[in-house]
Amino acid sequence: MSVALFISDLHLCPTRPAIVRLFEDFLSRQAVQADALYILGDLFEYWAGDDSLGETFNATICSALKNLADHGTRVLFIAGNRDFLADTGFALASGAQMLAEPTLTDISGTATLLMHGDTLCSEDVSYQDFRRTVRSAAWRAGFLAQPLAARKAQIEALRQKSEREKLVKSAASMDVNATSVATLLRSHGYPRLIHGHTHHPAHHTHTIDGHVCERWVLGDWYASGSYLACDEIAWRAVTLPAP
Repeated sequence: MSVALFISDLHLCPTRPAIVRLFEDFLSRQAVQADALYILGDLFEYWAGDDSLGETFNATICSALKNLADHGTRVLFIAGNRDFLADTGFALASGAQMLAEPTLTDISGTATLLMHGDTLCSEDVSYQDFRRTVRSAAWRAGFLAQPLAARKAQIEALRQKSEREKLVKSAASMDVNATSVATLLRSHGYPRLIHGHTHHPAHHTHTIDGHVCERWVLGDWYASGSYLACDEIAWRAVTLPAP
């Protein structure tokens, strides 16, 4: 029986060692028994470029994923808003297959659309403008041309700015937009949708043009960890014991 696991929004960093240990335990217990592990963005708190693989923490996380891939579990990765600078160096170090966003694939016989999910928050206009800027080839090239220390300082400044902006944004604007969800599912043939980003884990159903579509939202890894498991029999959301 084929088993696929899905995780998102781990935001791994050295200042959260208990969650890092929980992730490593998850890889060695649950993920190693699966056929595929899909990471749908924000694995790291931030990724400043593949040259940060020289840092012990990043190298350790990638090594743990590579060990999983070498054991036989396929590791598949869609970048999030925190780690969109992950590139071929990350892929080689982690053994991960880099997927485009969104990716439409077959999961246990059902057409399934995978994405991080931030593009669905279309009411947050300022964020979408920022996202288009930093995802451009010109911005990426200019940013990565700077020394690593300078990049990390800029990322920290952007993170602080983002936290301040969240205080004045409405909750609705930072969640997915129903019209954007419907448009996306319609354009891909009414598949099942799995995404993260919002940190509001749930199982939704949407009726679009007479088609009933499932939408699974993955949870974050702050208080604990969680994953979505799928096989030919069932889909189930699992919360790991708090560390």
